Amino acid sequence: MPTILAVEDEPAIAELLRVNLVDAGYEVQTAPDAETAQALLRDALPDLVLLDWMLPGQSGLALAKQLRADARTREVPIIMVTARSDEADKVAGLEAWVDDYVTKPFSPRELKARIKSVLRRRAPEAAQEPLTAGRLTLDPVTHRVTVDGRAVHLGPTEFRLLRFLLARPERVHSRAQLLDQVWGDQVYIEERTVDVHIRRLRVALEPFGEDRLIETVRGSGYRLAVPR
Repeated sequence: MPTILAVEDEPAIAELLRVNLVDAGYEVQTAPDAETAQALLRDALPDLVLLDWMLPGQSGLALAKQLRADARTREVPIIMVTARSDEADKVAGLEAWVDDYVTKPFSPRELKARIKSVLRRRAPEAAQEPLTAGRLTLDPVTHRVTVDGRAVHLGPTEFRLLRFLLARPERVHSRAQLLDQVWGDQVYIEERTVDVHIRRLRVALEPFGEDRLIETVRGSGYRLAVPR
């Protein structure tokens, strides 16, 4: 389930966000200020941050700049949610490398559409849309993997690993990157664990002739090759 951190100091708006996003299938955490948000981000990275501009203490804009300057949080998608609608404010927000800008008051339907669009662009495996490579299809909503309609049975780790690779075809990922992105950046396990789960994934795909989708790139890591 994709996770969203909503940083919003107004309790009524924070609850509105939480209720609507949970209803849309997201796991939601809320933080009333930048300090609380940073503590939550240290524990685990969400799939997306909804960030209010006007926060008590440190502003949302300053927090966005910090997140983009830190290698650990640099790639986390950010949508700025604010009552400030001046063009200069929007430019400042976009220059802080936020991914989108939603002005209050907003409709929950519009916000959910913006979130889905940003996730599709920045974190495809969190967008809750089917991913395909040739005859292989992964549906993140039903947690089913099929090849020409025939079910492929995967363990939960192999499912997450395949989903991550399918969302980024042809890109090479090191074992360290896969550990961070699939197992979580706060999980401390050996890199060779990745090899074990890659092998299990290939074994599951082999009866369908799709094990060759997962390629080893010597000295670099693994990638999912798109069938020609």
